[in-house]
Amino acid sequence: MEDIANKTFKVVIIGSGPAGLTAALYAARADLNPIVFEGPEPGGQLMTTTDVENFPGYPNGVMGPQMMQDFREQATKFGADCRYGYVTDIEFGDRPYKLTVDEKTEIYAHTIIISTGASAMWLGLESETKLRGKGVSACATCDGAFFRNQHVVIVGGGDTAMEEATFLTKFASKVTVVHRRDELRASKAMQARAFANEKIEFMWDSEVEEILGDQVVEGVRINNRKTGEKTVLEDVTGVFVAIGHKPNTDLFKGVLTMDDVGYIQTKGQSTKTDLPGIFACGDAMDAIYRQAVTAAGTGCKAALDAEHYLGELPKEAIAEEHWK
Repeated sequence: MEDIANKTFKVVIIGSGPAGLTAALYAARADLNPIVFEGPEPGGQLMTTTDVENFPGYPNGVMGPQMMQDFREQATKFGADCRYGYVTDIEFGDRPYKLTVDEKTEIYAHTIIISTGASAMWLGLESETKLRGKGVSACATCDGAFFRNQHVVIVGGGDTAMEEATFLTKFASKVTVVHRRDELRASKAMQARAFANEKIEFMWDSEVEEILGDQVVEGVRINNRKTGEKTVLEDVTGVFVAIGHKPNTDLFKGVLTMDDVGYIQTKGQSTKTDLPGIFACGDAMDAIYRQAVTAAGTGCKAALDAEHYLGELPKEAIAEEHWK
């Protein structure tokens, strides 16, 4: 990182999922010379996704890691500087903003695009980690179509879990909801919809103890928390974990307005945050859709918003000698 120490950039992008790399592509094509710090999980959640069949332009589907490599190559082709690095601190008081990368390299930015994404919350099982992407998923919309006429389990009891359980019934022959309590946390409307669906069954006061299978999911062992009874569902081929997502926005807490979970709040239809020149896109600000294609769309918007913001700054504020 010594080659960039103390330099000032027009656009710094934090994160390298679909949102960040799309922002990089648009910013690079606008001759803004963006630099992308890929963070602790380069490529984002798609790096743990196998087949992606719902992104436009890939009629035969594509592996998640390959798609992110394609995104990266396209962004770098137009001049984006994508590099491994983790933004560990930002000083929000003065402009240009001062960022610290990997706890030691200091750089400056006239605009910052936050595309740090969100991380799915998992059960913490060794078997879950081993079979992630091999029948274990945290996104029914992404992977549900792979389980046509099969029995799947969904873990959770909130609105997301009920919404995904209902969605999965479009494909699966049976959906078993495993919930650790004796009642759902979901809204009454979502509960009513799930209870009325003949394909959905419930296992109350229960938790997944182990996901069975060596190469793919071949069953689930479930523990009843009240009775201690163990149940093995031997025909289950898919397990969907829907216990929530955590946006990776801790770096901005207390500075930018967020909701109770930590999703950054933006202004109107834009990607603008509370601070001038700082924009948020992708799963760091989207608590609803959480799809690669919608993340990419907000990445485009963030780059255009940054370009417009830079265009309104006095020319001397972004004189060429002050940036890469």
